[in-house]
Amino acid sequence: MSDNTLAHMQSVRDNARELFSLAQIDTAITRLADELNKVYAKKNPILLTVMNGGIVLAGKLVPQLPFPLEMDYLHATRYSGETTGGDIEWIVTPTMPLLNRDVIIVDDILDVGTTLVAIIEACKSQGAASVATCVLVDKKHDRKAAPGLKADFTGVEAEDAYLFGCGMDYKSYWRNAPGIYAVEGS
Repeated sequence: MSDNTLAHMQSVRDNARELFSLAQIDTAITRLADELNKVYAKKNPILLTVMNGGIVLAGKLVPQLPFPLEMDYLHATRYSGETTGGDIEWIVTPTMPLLNRDVIIVDDILDVGTTLVAIIEACKSQGAASVATCVLVDKKHDRKAAPGLKADFTGVEAEDAYLFGCGMDYKSYWRNAPGIYAVEGS
């Protein structure tokens, strides 16, 4: 049984290694905004934020995109508060029509990518003109859901550890941590 007591959660945070400070993350998000501005400033994109992890990235990114855009969200998960993934569960699907639209999927992390690949396919099946992925973190390892899977726009690359902060969680906690941290022993 997992330990979700407040004391345990505080211990996880206190003993974690900081990989990226909040200042480093903010710099990476500004770079992502610059890259997106170059590609989408003259288009009419829909930003689809993947809940709950993508909310911090979207909140910091969107004010730096000075062109017309629409926003929607979706909630698909393989984790449901656990530390290992299972089958994809669609909790909320986008309400805006994606037909002939340029879609930018905004998420916290590209780990294995099973959920992200399913979201991409769902957008394509709805007739999106294009689908791009924008993630805060790409975790470096060789277990990706598809060979060579990469996000179109990536804030930072991180080691293969259990990460939390800036939207990423540890057992549903610490999405609010100011920076990106690796759980001790992961």
